[in-house]
Parts: sequence; structure tokens; C-alpha cells
Amino acid sequence: MTRGSLQYWPRRRATGRLPRIRSRPRHGVHLGDIIAYKAGMTNVSMIDDSGSPTKQQEISRACTILDIPSMEIYGMRFYKRGDINGYRSASAELYSKDIAQKLKMKAIKNDESKLESFKQRLGEFIDVTALIVAYPKALSIEQNHPERFETSVNAKSIEDKFAFISSHLGKEIRASEVFKPGEYIDLVSISTGKGWQGTIKRFGTARLNHKATQKVRHIGVMGSMGIGRVLYTVPHAGQMGFNYRTERNKRILGIFDKEGAAKLNKSGGFNNYGVIKGSAILLDGSVPGPAKRLVRIKESNGNLNVKGIKEPKIVDINR
Repeated sequence: MTRGSLQYWPRRRATGRLPRIRSRPRHGVHLGDIIAYKAGMTNVSMIDDSGSPTKQQEISRACTILDIPSMEIYGMRFYKRGDINGYRSASAELYSKDIAQKLKMKAIKNDESKLESFKQRLGEFIDVTALIVAYPKALSIEQNHPERFETSVNAKSIEDKFAFISSHLGKEIRASEVFKPGEYIDLVSISTGKGWQGTIKRFGTARLNHKATQKVRHIGVMGSMGIGRVLYTVPHAGQMGFNYRTERNKRILGIFDKEGAAKLNKSGGFNNYGVIKGSAILLDGSVPGPAKRLVRIKESNGNLNVKGIKEPKIVDINR
């Protein structure tokens, strides 16, 4: 990204650690996204299965390892359309009783015993989403509290969404059940925060002449005099980094369970992270943010998976 580019504007600081997702595909019936934590990077040797000049030759690719915590669907949330303003708003929630007690949730009105009742009332709602809880305490990120988040189900009708969530309510979610090796995905993360920075580092502007009045590392002209105001396109000092960013069409090179993920560990662990303790996803390319950053992985909005998913042939993984 060019520092002076207005492609990403405004560059606001992210409001929370959990990245937001604004668009989703509607292919099939499956869970919308899962979360993972960035462990570090490595490189792999694999057989090139693309149409490039190195086709069917052994190549080296830089890749990122994502540590996946254990996750469960602990409930669902129903939405209605407002009668007055027409806005979508949450109307009711249904929880798994056992997981709700484990999370020490209070005032639970609806549990699994009312699934049939809500199934008959689906005509009252416009959407239903899944409530998921992740347990990162077993990982190396030093977070003891569970991470709860809401995600949609990729389906066309509310009946299909309800049937999918109800069949998985109270059960564990595995990455291998949502994604496949070789699949192209989109991921949403938060870039590395650099705090308050000046215009030279934030936008790449030039230093002024050493004879400039007052300062050298500031903007010489704030704009024309006739406008009577300063345009937003004029570089200013401000927050740099810690922004929501979406990386599209990232290829999954491998999905490993706990035993297979343990073989990915380097001697002494990854810098600023440690040892991988959960299941893991090997992702082609880089991921925004530092180690231990929370990442949301979802199905790709593009059409690269339409022609079929080819599992990569990995020769060796650098440890």
C-alpha cells in the first residue's frame, strides 16, 4: 500500500480486537467463519500446480501458521425487522444449557428444549445467526477468558440456517469441517499498530529544506487560500496502523490436527508467540498484524474455488 494513497480512508483505529466481516458468499450450507491466532511465518517446498512457467516444478513459498483454538456453538440469535423504522434487530436467543452453565451465563430463558417451538416460529424472523465460543486458554497467547463471537451461516433460506445450527448446537467445531486444503479463503485481521505518527512516516512526505521556518518535518502548505478550509486529502499527523484489513484469495496449504500441528513447531517456538498447542492452518502468504493477533477466516467471495479444489503437494516444511 502506498502511504499517500487514499484507497484506505479514513484510517481509523480499530474499535475492538475482533475484526468485523461485512460481506459473505452464499454458496452451500456451512458455517460463515472461524477464528484463529497468528503464530508466525515459515516457508515450504511444494510442487507448483498453477499455470506458471514453473508448473510441476518444486518451488518455495512463504506461508503463515495460524493456531486454532477449540470452538463450540453455544447458541443462536434470531432477528426481526422493526415495524416503525424497518431496521433489523435481535429478537430472541437460544442457548445450549450445558455450555451456558460452563460460561456462567445468567437468566437463560430458552434452551434446547424449545428448539421445536422456534422451528414453528421461523416465519416471524428474517435471519438467524450462530453464537460461537472459543477457548484460547490452552494456546500460547496468554488469554484466560473465552472469546465469544457471532457469525452467520452461508445459506439462502432461514430454514437451512436453523437446521444447520440446531444440528451442531453444543458440539465442537473443527477447521477441517469448514475448510479444505487447497481452498481459497478470505481473512480479516487488524494491522500492526504504530501509534501516533507524523506525516513523514504516515504518508511518506519529504522533509523541508534545512532553512525552513520553525520545523523541518511538517507540511509546508496546508492548501490554497481561496477555499477557506483544510481539505481531508492534506497529510496530517495521526494514528498509524491498527486498522481493519481484509486479505482476499489466500490459499490453504494444509490443515493439521493437534498431533500434526506439533510437528510444525520450531526449536524454541515462534518469536513472540511460543509453541503451537492447538490445531493449525498453513496459509500461503502473509497475514496482517503481529504474532498473537486474532484472525477471522471465511469463505472467499471470489470464484477461484469454482473450478475445483486441488490439494497442494507439500514436499517439506522448514522448521
